[in-house]
Amino acid sequence: MGTGRKFHKKPKTRPKKKPRERQRREKEQRARLAALGVPEEKVRVMTAKDVRQQLRRPAKVAKG
Repeated sequence: MGTGRKFHKKPKTRPKKKPRERQRREKEQRARLAALGVPEEKVRVMTAKDVRQQLRRPAKVAKG
């Protein structure tokens, strides 16, 4: 088996995700949740997955 096109084009077509960018996105999302009225302490203990789910439905965030 030779090395085909598959091994040469991969990262250029779809760049690899960087940990620092992920941290920046998560920090921004937590700030958005806090701006919606969620208490800072509650946002701090939430997981990244919970934060994303809360941001999908902002109407539910305001209720509680």
